[in-house]
Amino acid sequence: MPDLVHVTYAQTGQSSKTNHYGMREMQEKAYQARDAQYLLLKAPPASGKSRALMFIALDKLVNQGLQKVIVAVPERSIGGSFGTTLLSKNGFYADWKPNPLYNLCTPGMDGSKSKVEAFKKFLDNDEKILICTHATLRFACDELEEKKFNNVLLTIDEFHHVSADGDNRLGELLRLIMAKSTAHIVAMTGSYFRGDSIPVLKPEDEAKFTNVTYNYYEQLNGYTYLKSLGIGYHFYQGRYTSAILEILDTDKKTILHIPNVNSGESTKDKRQEVDTILDAIGDIISVDEETGVISVKRHSDGKILKVADLVNDNQRDRDKIQNYLRDQIKSADDMDLIIALGMAKEGFDWPYCEHALTVGYRGSLTEIIQIIGRCTRDSNNKTHAQFTNLIAQPDAKDDEVKLSVNNMLKAITASLLMEQVLAPNFKFKTKVDGGEPPKKGELHIRGFKKPSSQRVKSIVESDLNDLKATILQDPQMLKAMPGNVDAEVINKVLIPKIIEKKYPTLSEEEIEEVRQYVVLDSVIKNTLMVDVDVIKKAIQEDKAVQKATSQQTIDSELVPKIVKKVYPDLSDDEAKAFSKLMVNMPKGESKTDEAMSDKRFIRMAGQFINIDDIHIDLIDQVNPFQRAFEVLSKSVTTQVLRIIQDVIEATRITMDFEEAKILWPKIIAFKQTYNKEPNLQSSDPLERRMAECIIYLKEEKRKRANG
Repeated sequence: MPDLVHVTYAQTGQSSKTNHYGMREMQEKAYQARDAQYLLLKAPPASGKSRALMFIALDKLVNQGLQKVIVAVPERSIGGSFGTTLLSKNGFYADWKPNPLYNLCTPGMDGSKSKVEAFKKFLDNDEKILICTHATLRFACDELEEKKFNNVLLTIDEFHHVSADGDNRLGELLRLIMAKSTAHIVAMTGSYFRGDSIPVLKPEDEAKFTNVTYNYYEQLNGYTYLKSLGIGYHFYQGRYTSAILEILDTDKKTILHIPNVNSGESTKDKRQEVDTILDAIGDIISVDEETGVISVKRHSDGKILKVADLVNDNQRDRDKIQNYLRDQIKSADDMDLIIALGMAKEGFDWPYCEHALTVGYRGSLTEIIQIIGRCTRDSNNKTHAQFTNLIAQPDAKDDEVKLSVNNMLKAITASLLMEQVLAPNFKFKTKVDGGEPPKKGELHIRGFKKPSSQRVKSIVESDLNDLKATILQDPQMLKAMPGNVDAEVINKVLIPKIIEKKYPTLSEEEIEEVRQYVVLDSVIKNTLMVDVDVIKKAIQEDKAVQKATSQQTIDSELVPKIVKKVYPDLSDDEAKAFSKLMVNMPKGESKTDEAMSDKRFIRMAGQFINIDDIHIDLIDQVNPFQRAFEVLSKSVTTQVLRIIQDVIEATRITMDFEEAKILWPKIIAFKQTYNKEPNLQSSDPLERRMAECIIYLKEEKRKRANG
């Protein structure tokens, strides 16, 4: 199945270049905010967050008067990222040298009690740096007063593990330390998304943090080797182990995550699943006693593949293979396939990985981003990275059809979010007649409300993808995805309610400003943008055009082919329509002259609209989930789509007056156009919704008449 998301990058090398201090682009950006007492660093895997922390922490120790640094990581293996690093070799003025005695993530120190004692001892001596797990931090704080963290920098790595939920001890202790001590805090995460609806921090606490955001696009566009990233999914029926070889290409360096034993996709026997996968690939010829590496002779050609099994419950065996993966892989030839369940996600570094293959929808967008991050390291053995989600196709006979539909919708939603995350950011401004033309990366939109407060600016500049994740994970939004809710209702009713819930301190005016920005950004990024200049360049370089003697032949035959070649997502009819649009530009604006004022068009509702003519009211008529509905319609059979819609019908969004108010003019227009009322049995979900609206309004009228 073709990728839902396929993004190509410029390979500028910028994100890997270093400044006079030895800082990469993201690290320099983070270092510029080093004076903040509370700093939230959001950056993708492999961007160098651990080293960014070292630069910031050393500055706080040397120049800002802090006495100690505590680094807390979610699991011991990630502690290795914060080992001794000689930063002065590359121009920095200090080195990161933690005392091994106070690296509480090393295997030599076992037992929570001894670690807590070491933690307490650290706070009372002259040592400067301590590294521990989140669990050790929690246990230690149970025995300490918050004032012990005065003049201490507390760093929480993988910050999405924190929650504002009162039952989340890490979130609670962080709030107490902020309230009752002078501690500085650096929170770091590759993704701020959560799988549930509980925020990471309460709004009033989050507002205290200075945000530094380095996005996926900046990171991947600045790579040297990796040029493209694909995100797709593959449906299967029956057991996934029988479908796995359809997409598991053992010539690609792959991390395969099998499903959790509690999920619908699991056979409930994880060991048998691993054995079945290995048997499908080839014959096991040996297991290395020292490293745990499994050698498999491939059925197809006899090639020997090196496989790591991280599903194995035997701690000794798992430690051996983990040590091999961490310390002994020096080239692409040292490993071919890693099979994992809950491991090899956060903080796991295998730069040679080309394909992350995941069975079953994962519980959160955070987890998906972490898994995708395993294959997006820059490495000279690959120019393309791929994430594939293998998910069960809904079957009406299946008792778990509702779960299957939910997982399918979530998987597609996650892919749409990743498309937003991976694309370049635009800056939106209000278009004014006679105003300055847009700069590179800007779009000027008529009727657009610019942010009126610093809080709104912060949300649209640093939190936009996090807000979209919240919107896309909302249960009502998942129900809206199959195209059964009017676009205007989604944009003007559902989305504002989610924004208000996520940011309860915003005024109505601020909610509308955020709403416009998130809808505009979503629609623009999910809509194909066609650039006249790009097509003109392709026309000028085309050899057939250069040889052609007839302008009519060029305009009617060659240009449509070139448009289709440059923008393969366009249908043949759309390519012809756009070619005609170019040919019929006003006099003096032919394909070789200056075109229209912005020279870019977006495809909306089957039309090409000049970006210069876009009004916010037009954007509100576009369903930001339209891409998801198109994907569903194209990717599954009519029968499966019917199953999906039936499941959605069973959990219908309740009608309210706000939705009815938007639908009523559309009902009138429907009657005028078709000379009939909308039909409750129509195959069109929007027509059915309008019919339901009539029933709702009649019932409301009856209630009011009866007092």
